[in-house]
Amino acid sequence: MMMKRRYLAVAIGLILSSAAQGADLSTNAIEARFNALEKRLQMAESRAAKAEARATDAEQQVKKLETRTASNEQQTRQVAKTAEVTQQQTADVAKRTETLASTKKSDTDNNGFKFTGYARSGVIMNDSATSTESGPYVTPAGQTGGAVGRLGNENNTYVELNLEHKQTMASGATSRYKVMLADGQRSYNDWTGASSDLNIRQAFVELGSLPTFSGPVKDSTLWAGKRFDRDNFDIHWLDSDVIFLAGTGGGIYDVKWGDTLKSNFSLYGRNFDDLDDSNSNNNNDTRIENYIFTANNFAGPFQWMVSGLRAKNNEDRENTGTQGISNSADTGFHTMLAYHGDSFYGLREGTSKTALLYGHGLGAEVKALGSDGHLTEDANTVRLATYGITPLSKNWSIAPAVLAQQSKDRYVSGDDYQWVTFNTRLIQQITENFELAYEGSYQYMDLDPQGYQNNNKVKGGFYKLTFAPTFKVGDISDMLSRPEIRFFASYMDWSHQLDSYSSSDSFGTDGFTSGGQWNFGIQMETWF
Repeated sequence: MMMKRRYLAVAIGLILSSAAQGADLSTNAIEARFNALEKRLQMAESRAAKAEARATDAEQQVKKLETRTASNEQQTRQVAKTAEVTQQQTADVAKRTETLASTKKSDTDNNGFKFTGYARSGVIMNDSATSTESGPYVTPAGQTGGAVGRLGNENNTYVELNLEHKQTMASGATSRYKVMLADGQRSYNDWTGASSDLNIRQAFVELGSLPTFSGPVKDSTLWAGKRFDRDNFDIHWLDSDVIFLAGTGGGIYDVKWGDTLKSNFSLYGRNFDDLDDSNSNNNNDTRIENYIFTANNFAGPFQWMVSGLRAKNNEDRENTGTQGISNSADTGFHTMLAYHGDSFYGLREGTSKTALLYGHGLGAEVKALGSDGHLTEDANTVRLATYGITPLSKNWSIAPAVLAQQSKDRYVSGDDYQWVTFNTRLIQQITENFELAYEGSYQYMDLDPQGYQNNNKVKGGFYKLTFAPTFKVGDISDMLSRPEIRFFASYMDWSHQLDSYSSSDSFGTDGFTSGGQWNFGIQMETWF
């Protein structure tokens, strides 16, 4: 309205001005000019209205823009927040995917059937192409566990077949069933049923990760049945266990007291050979059952094993020697302290294991725990076992081992069995499928059986040297990879006095006396 008044005033001014300047203008001319001016004013007013409308519209657009800007800012913040959540969800998904992949791999490993095994078989002869004596326990010290090097010194076929079934339940609990079928013999025939030692050596079930377990037993595993203990270990080059705990019973593995401290507890039952009724005060029951309770404790690389043994009525068993009769033990004690190293004695890369074992009474058979019912109640045995594996260079690896034992009052009062074995296996890689294996063993023994089983006191040494060209398809640099096929030549000799230790052992038999023996043969060995 203000703008219209301003235009009217201008129009009047223009009219008056025109009147003043030209009075001679006619009324019609003035009216025409006034109409033109009015039309111009109307147009100007229209433009002003349109401008005002555009300004109003612009103002509204600005308000809308401000509203959209505020909304966009809110949306931007929401998008940023959503992106952050999405990123976290993506990370969670990736983690779940990784876990799922791991679970699938675990399921593959822990569900279904699994077949594993071990086998060795070969033929051996002397330099006259006739049968010969051999074996890791061929020396007189072998009677009390004195093993020597096994390479080029085995003539048997031994097979282990393991079938396992594993499954994981919806609750997360796991189960494992295992059965082992084993056979060992020395016949070279293709059909050996008459001489077979076919045997079920293991048949047990494990239950693990039980959801109702908590505290120290949260991740533990229960087991029952007939089995080899899970934590047995050996010196492969000697075919000698460091500790072999086996039998029928039950127990629990991996009771965790801390991050690096755990324990296993087990009860194994074994049977000794029956008593001779003439020596038994209880003729109605001559079956002797031996029970072994073991606590096996682990702290990092250290292992401390403690066992107690009980065999009721075994004290009625009598052993005869030159000093008279000694009765066997009905109780015993056993312990082992071991170190499982992840290097070669801390000197270089590789592995090493060392164990010191002691046993008393029924525990005086320190390797095959609870397997000997003839040990006296005064028997004491100390054993040291150690071995290591390390690469010397790209093409050379070495594995030395030492096994030593002293056992007193073992079978009869006053007896004394002392021996020590030094063994080294050396591997030279020639190609990716061919190597040369060398093994040297030396064993010194001082044995005084005090007439037990009519054995005689002897003292002396034994040595064996073996050369074995070997073919394999696995990692040629790994001394424990299998399968292998070996050709071998072994030379052994021993002190003449050792031939007179026993009339029933290998030394001193026809064609196998001191003075040097050559053995030749071929052997395969595999495990998977």
